[in-house]
Amino acid sequence: MNEPTADTPKKLGWRFPPTFWIANAAELFERAAFYGMFIALVVYLTRDVHFTDKEAAVVAGCFGSVLYLVPTFMGAMADRIGFRRALMLAFALLTVGYALLGAFQLKSTVIVALSLIILGGAIVKPVISGTVAQCSDEDHRPRAFSIFYGVVNIGSFIGKSAAAPLRQELGLEYINYYASAMAFCAFVCIALFYRNVKTEGVGKSLQESWDGFKKVIKHFRFMCLIVIVAGFWFIQGQLYATMSKYMLRLLGEGAKPEWLANINPFVVVVLVVPITHLIRKFKPENAIAIGLLIIPLSALTIALTPFVEEASGSSITLFGNVSLHPLTLMVILGIGLQGVAECFLSPKFLEYASKQAPPGEIGLYLGYQHLTTCIAWLFGFIASGFLLDAYCPDPTTLDPAVQQQRLDAIANGTPLPDVFANAHYIWFAYAGVGIAAFCAILVFKFVTDAIDRRREATELAA
Repeated sequence: MNEPTADTPKKLGWRFPPTFWIANAAELFERAAFYGMFIALVVYLTRDVHFTDKEAAVVAGCFGSVLYLVPTFMGAMADRIGFRRALMLAFALLTVGYALLGAFQLKSTVIVALSLIILGGAIVKPVISGTVAQCSDEDHRPRAFSIFYGVVNIGSFIGKSAAAPLRQELGLEYINYYASAMAFCAFVCIALFYRNVKTEGVGKSLQESWDGFKKVIKHFRFMCLIVIVAGFWFIQGQLYATMSKYMLRLLGEGAKPEWLANINPFVVVVLVVPITHLIRKFKPENAIAIGLLIIPLSALTIALTPFVEEASGSSITLFGNVSLHPLTLMVILGIGLQGVAECFLSPKFLEYASKQAPPGEIGLYLGYQHLTTCIAWLFGFIASGFLLDAYCPDPTTLDPAVQQQRLDAIANGTPLPDVFANAHYIWFAYAGVGIAAFCAILVFKFVTDAIDRRREATELAA
């Protein structure tokens, strides 16, 4: 057999060690569990646990925000006890956490359950990605991670798809039982089939992680862009913070916001490669600006629903035999625009993060790009709680006569009670956040370009 030479490129394949596939199977179960639970979390916290909209938003926002921050500091623990034990611990925590979340609708118990889910998820993230890295050589690593990210999206799709029928047929708590079952399947998968891989150098000590965090925080230009791009994820995060409550309150229990949320990853999977190729020569800041220009349009699309409904009535027929409520159609279009915006922004933001890193620290900076989501979900969820309370309130808090009027309106396609008349203002507020982020990126580009030109002129003069 001919060996590859300098003139003969190495032939790449798709064969990886069994542990690689076991790790991906566990990731599939974990993502199916998480996204099934998370798409319904704010609804569950309000309906079954009886948090107010504002309280549920704070709880879910803190949960999502911390979940994206903590994994950075968990690598050292996984290194010390070994990947297999770390994953078994993680999935045991997730199994118990999800089950506890469904079994006891007490506010204190829910906080404990969500804390267990955070700890379990924080271990899974670095260990699974570390396994993928250790089970592939440098040449095959891009293919290994392409499989991994594909598995993540498949798990997300399965989880959200399962959530709607579980909610409608059995009840919201059964979504959490489903998530617990998925986490337990992952536990069994790891316990029976996973074999430890070499972990030297995979994780960092807690002190190293903290030192890296402080270094990134002090990088002023990078942190400015993180805060600006958080405006994008602020709107994208409303898939989980606002959309479910919004659609269920305006359209009734027959709505399936969980299924509509799958439009986003579908659009990203289909379009990210061609769009990335199209903008391959764009400066990262320019591509990010395009994403930030599109994202407020997604919120504006949903905000315009009342005007579409006024013109078309309570049903729009597409392709001759598909009838949709105007809100459903506008949500589909809005989520589709979110996916397109993500295709422009995400790859180029990662490129920008890598270029900001000093030599030898690319991994550090890429590891902290998730601070955008950490910031966005904290403030985005909290804003959602206040806006829902003001413009699209929980029907159970209304006068019984108004509750019945709402149910009659949903059944007959007649106007909803006046208390819901301005519900679309919520999406105008989100569009305002997106417009502010777009304006901020233009200012950022102007200022940083001027700084770079001045620096180049100084270096040439020297």
